[in-house]
Amino acid sequence: MGEIHLLNEETIDKIAAGEVVERPLNVVKELVENSVDAGSNSVCVEIKEGGISFIRVTDNGQGIPANDVRKAFFRHATSKINDAEDLNYITSLGFRGEALSSIAAVSQVEIITKQAESLTGIRYTIEGGKEGEEQEIGAPTGTTVIVRNLFFNTPPRKKFLRQPQTEGGYISDMMEHLALARPDISFQLIINGNTRFHTSGNGNLKEVIYRIYGKEISDNLVEVSASKKGLTIEGYLGKPVLNRSNRNFETFFVNKRYVQSQVVYRAIEEGTKEYLMQHKYPFCVLNLSISPDEIDVNVHPTKMDIRFINREDVFVFISSAISAAYKVREMIPEVVLTEEKPEVKPIPKAPEPFEVNRSAQRPITPSDAVMINKILGPSPNEVAESKSVNNVIKAHDTVVVEKNVQMELFEERVLSVEARGEYEIIGQIFDTYWIVAFKDKVFFIDQHAAHEKVKYERLMAAYRNKKIASQMLNPPVVINLRAGEEDILKQYIKYFCDLGFEIEDFGGNAYALRSVPTDLYGCDELELFKEVLDELTESGGLSSKTEPAVVCAKIASMSCKAAVKGNNRLSLEEINKLIDELLTLDNPYNCPHGRPTIFSMSKYEIEKKFKRIV
Repeated sequence: MGEIHLLNEETIDKIAAGEVVERPLNVVKELVENSVDAGSNSVCVEIKEGGISFIRVTDNGQGIPANDVRKAFFRHATSKINDAEDLNYITSLGFRGEALSSIAAVSQVEIITKQAESLTGIRYTIEGGKEGEEQEIGAPTGTTVIVRNLFFNTPPRKKFLRQPQTEGGYISDMMEHLALARPDISFQLIINGNTRFHTSGNGNLKEVIYRIYGKEISDNLVEVSASKKGLTIEGYLGKPVLNRSNRNFETFFVNKRYVQSQVVYRAIEEGTKEYLMQHKYPFCVLNLSISPDEIDVNVHPTKMDIRFINREDVFVFISSAISAAYKVREMIPEVVLTEEKPEVKPIPKAPEPFEVNRSAQRPITPSDAVMINKILGPSPNEVAESKSVNNVIKAHDTVVVEKNVQMELFEERVLSVEARGEYEIIGQIFDTYWIVAFKDKVFFIDQHAAHEKVKYERLMAAYRNKKIASQMLNPPVVINLRAGEEDILKQYIKYFCDLGFEIEDFGGNAYALRSVPTDLYGCDELELFKEVLDELTESGGLSSKTEPAVVCAKIASMSCKAAVKGNNRLSLEEINKLIDELLTLDNPYNCPHGRPTIFSMSKYEIEKKFKRIV
């Protein structure tokens, strides 16, 4: 071993920077979060070359006191906490005091800041951790941080960066998340001189969703709002028609902080599993409010992950709230054959990027103007007419989408006992689908999906009421379990018993299956046991307060095998009986695998196709 020696401060700073600043995305995230914590209601971010050569973050927040500007760049210097006890009550996005120090260690930084009560602002520079000049200048209230030539003094790190377009994409995604988390703040993102998006900051989350994701998404949203024992969840959930193939559209915030948590992901998917097909994921933008002392946000350098103190309670609360939001609305997709313009109405004028209004806040001398222009660069008005993409919110044409394609809560339910007397069963087509007329709509029902859902609900009721019949195995089947599997079996033995298994300790790590469920409709009993055990082992005990997903999946498979198939003609009496059973279900709109049981077409759409309406 070589001689042990202490590293110098410059090397320490560069190593520490590597833990916080991996790419331009981290720089923008830390700076914008500081702007939000400073009470800003307008934040403008400009990047060039993916943020590698240039980043500018400007806000209209509180600013930094003049005598604290240098101190702000010290390691672990922060205004957010005073001691370790404060970590239990963190409400700000940033708190470690590492951001500015880490950024300054690997780039060339300028900061211009001014507080409202000060007559002048401060301009301070720092390059590669080495202090530059500090001077008093004319500036409006707020803070601007300019970061140039990221990793200029650590070339190996720069080599690992991706193409500027890719790095810019990371920043764009992050800024969209911030805009969704804080619809009350106006965010503007400028990439290479072009405005990527600009939100109004009027507090309307649905409008931000519309501007980021488009009309199709905003037309198919279900509002989520629930509170229980110090937990509150609010936001929007996409209707089943918006299902996706991955989790990229599951956006979740905890106390307005964007996080990626397996507990949250699984809770969302648990709450939507009855409405989505297998291997499909929902669209959502949700915010969970929870007491800061019930979470640990200090478990990851970039604060992307958090730890819940009572994760079981959080899991059940989220999944139940999401499931309830679906259940109170009739989820019948409507086929729309014609394009309609959404009904829009103006909303209050959005705040302009504050750089435009800086000169209006107080008289600025010609020398001040030259200095500000030198530091900040040209204002948006001075940039050569840059073209903006379609999702830019402009102050004069900001809109809120009012139209909604699917039936809302206040409308009469079609699939209800009360409406049953008005059904007109037209008949069956292709020996698979029923056509039912009701008022000014025509409905198409998939007989297999409908019967499968009825069978599933019956089997689930029998499972929950411990009435699934069992049959003895002679001789019993003996299986050997690993230590982890054995622990899970003992912890969740009641699930297996309720499902119809009788399991006996056979000595050592061996167990005997003496009884298995009857009427499994082709499911292998031993395979069912193993899959339930594997699912519970993988969940790590998270499902102790909810039905294990694999149990529901297997019961869904059993009901699918038992349901009437397509290409099977039913009598009118059989159709009526099955419709009556379908109406008794909490969720008659989707089969256990998430496929729709029914969709509708309006009289209006039909008349449009026949040119009765033009």
